[in-house]
Amino acid sequence: MEPRSEGGITTWRKMGREAARLGGFLGLKRSTVGVLGMVVLVGMGERMGERFLPIYLLGLGGGPLAIGLLQAMDNLLSALYSFLGGYLSDRIGIKRSLMIFNLVAMVGFSFVILIPAWQAVLAGAVLFISWSAISLPATISLIYKVLPPNKRTMGVSMHSLVRRIPMALGPVLGGAFIGVWGERDGVRMAFGVALLMTLAALVLQQRMIEEEMEERAQRSPCGQTHPQRSPFRLLGLMSPAMRTLLVADILVRFCEQIPYAFVVVWCMKAIREPVTALQFGILTTIEMATAVLVYIPVAYFADRSGKKPFVLTTFVFFTLFPLVLFWSQSFEWLIGAFILRGLKEFGEPTRKALIMDLSPHPYKARMFGLYYLVRDLVVSVAAMWGAFLWHISPQANLLTASLFGLMGTVGFALFGRDLASSPREDL
Repeated sequence: MEPRSEGGITTWRKMGREAARLGGFLGLKRSTVGVLGMVVLVGMGERMGERFLPIYLLGLGGGPLAIGLLQAMDNLLSALYSFLGGYLSDRIGIKRSLMIFNLVAMVGFSFVILIPAWQAVLAGAVLFISWSAISLPATISLIYKVLPPNKRTMGVSMHSLVRRIPMALGPVLGGAFIGVWGERDGVRMAFGVALLMTLAALVLQQRMIEEEMEERAQRSPCGQTHPQRSPFRLLGLMSPAMRTLLVADILVRFCEQIPYAFVVVWCMKAIREPVTALQFGILTTIEMATAVLVYIPVAYFADRSGKKPFVLTTFVFFTLFPLVLFWSQSFEWLIGAFILRGLKEFGEPTRKALIMDLSPHPYKARMFGLYYLVRDLVVSVAAMWGAFLWHISPQANLLTASLFGLMGTVGFALFGRDLASSPREDL
């Protein structure tokens, strides 16, 4: 029995070493695992109901303009919350800021659960719809502080990959809720589950994020806390390469946001053979599964080569999606369209990593938030344009979106810089 026991111990040690090696390859540490777990829990609850909010608004008496207002508000709040999230994470720490973000989202979920009116949905959405935006600078900044330079794109990619798990499964569960309880009660039930999952996420991230990393993430290399900088002063620190990327990204996001809120309406109401809520959830799962499959291979090569080809490829996929969606009139054709939509995530983690590479060290979280502040403030008008274009015709909405994507893609191909990672920074 003793040799067998020793052999078993050896086997477990080998498995432990392999697990540690895999964790190192994927950039997993205790603090990052805690954040990733939070992303799954909050995202799962949020996506169960949030993806069907346009349908819910229609069921409560809101029209296309209410849907456009919801999406415009999402972009506007994402812009404002991105900088606020970066500011708070630098100012009061990642653990405290994430706790605040989760509590605010829970209040927003409660609005939707308790008050079945489209005005209450919009009021609650102010608190929860941009949770990803307000938490993103804190999580990306933590990843950059915890991981060495040659693992940062991988770390950002793991964050993006894990985010797609709730994006893939949440709409399927939400669609099932709608199938059982209907469009109104099903969405409210989904937000009830979201409330419970966010509470669980709050407990998890408070336990897992290490205090040592929390303190390190707030300090400069000299060990001093960062001086405060306003958005206007930070704009002067934005490099020309980042500004070029920002302009191209804005045009491509117009391509995404003009039809974004109406994709579910197109699939479930406008096409020749409309799909059910459950089928739309399956389409979203196909989209996210496609994205997940490309994240790790792209991250591996992006950490070792220039980033422009990966970002440019992403912009091409963004541009093509509205055109393919335009020609998709049945569930079978929509499968191909949503595979293409998943491929638009091809270089998204690489783009986030490039933003962090180009940001000055003491202000990385805030510069990351500033990039999203400027981008989403401009792009927030696209959703309202989308509503007016949809009012003209769904075809006008989709074709105009693709035109913006083409301008951004060509512009970045001509003027974007193929930058490798910035020189190594002290951790």
